[in-house]
Amino acid sequence: MTQEFISLISPPVLSVTSDRYLSLESNLQELPMYNFCVDTSCTGSEVASYLEKYPRLPGVVLLEHGEYIGMISRRRLLEFFIRPYGQELFAKATLGDLYSHTRTGILLLPETTTILTAMQHTLKRSPEIFAEPVVVQTSANTYRLLDIHDLNLAAWQIRGIETQVRYERSQAQMIQNDKMARLGRLVDGLAHEILDPVGFIWGNLTYISKYSQDLLKLIAAYAQDLPQASTAINHLKEEIEFDFLEEDLSKALASASNGAERLKKLVTSLQNFCHIDEVYPKPVDINACIDGIVLLLKSRLKGEINIIKKYGKIPPVSCFMGQLHQVLMNIFSQTVDSLLDEAVRQQFNQECGNNTNQPQIVITTTVISQAANQANALDSRWVCISIIDNSPGMSEEAQKQIMESFSAEKRADIETSLGVSYRIITARHGGKLNFRSQVGVGTEFKILLPLV
Repeated sequence: MTQEFISLISPPVLSVTSDRYLSLESNLQELPMYNFCVDTSCTGSEVASYLEKYPRLPGVVLLEHGEYIGMISRRRLLEFFIRPYGQELFAKATLGDLYSHTRTGILLLPETTTILTAMQHTLKRSPEIFAEPVVVQTSANTYRLLDIHDLNLAAWQIRGIETQVRYERSQAQMIQNDKMARLGRLVDGLAHEILDPVGFIWGNLTYISKYSQDLLKLIAAYAQDLPQASTAINHLKEEIEFDFLEEDLSKALASASNGAERLKKLVTSLQNFCHIDEVYPKPVDINACIDGIVLLLKSRLKGEINIIKKYGKIPPVSCFMGQLHQVLMNIFSQTVDSLLDEAVRQQFNQECGNNTNQPQIVITTTVISQAANQANALDSRWVCISIIDNSPGMSEEAQKQIMESFSAEKRADIETSLGVSYRIITARHGGKLNFRSQVGVGTEFKILLPLV
């Protein structure tokens, strides 16, 4: 090998990350790559002898005046020499001449490309060039070669890791679903046990109120017939404060009735929230579902958040009630959390003398129609649930994270409550879940459920 040839070819360097641990986000930097750059003025026979000396080299990176122009693989170079009269024709030809016949099929990727993404790019190539090495561009603007076999092996390892992660998460989800199902049955049984005595109280309060009014009428009749009551009776009236008792008795009974009604509604809402869905959907009153969720969250509102309900006249919607309650709870919890933070800030501003608007949530339900995409199709009718708050709004990064949780490609990541809600509405109910947020204005979540 001449001194001129040595100056034109840099020795091959194999870059390997020792004890590498591949993960779902591993990129090409973590794979073994070959740094073998050759000037296009070198001949094919000179490079062939060099490839013979290093049998694991997948090819050569071509440089012209120090700039990258392409790549010739070991397989392509071998094809030139095994042709009839190939050695006589191509042995003394320069790599530049040989490259002019093999320009197609070069895949160039940055080193920050994930291994799974790189594998997807290689699968899009034609079968004739599927085994060609990949050219990887480093951050230092240098070029290396990645053997397709190393890429395939790493991709299969990551697929195994992904399968294991999905299996473990599915097992954890099954355990969680079983726990929630058991908890739902427990809460449902407890709700029944509470509703029974509440029912007794609620049913008897009507009679107690009627009986007490009748007794007061009887006492009034006695007082009218016997205007001169005995000293003992007058003393007893003063002792029990009869005038106050007569006035306050109806108020106490009304208060007990209201308390029993609130307890009954609360337990019913809790029972509906923990409802275990059956195989088929059933008609559900959407307005009643929203009232139940708001009632469950009332303890968190603490009077700091104003709830405005604008309910429309909507028919029952066929859906899975337990899952719909879960979606509404997730969205309301997200909204209440942002508003409670805003409520703290506004309370501070009020103490400092600044006038600010009270945090509020506007809930609107209505039936809307949307024109069908096809000419012969009928217009579709939807029940629209709009939840608007006057929170400070979400940043672009927060909105991007929510949109990524809606994407099917992100299912390997950690599930979020809004991501689960999106899949319940779209996959289980054939509906739509949209949101928009503007900094300084607020956030709106919109649920569309089809009317069948």
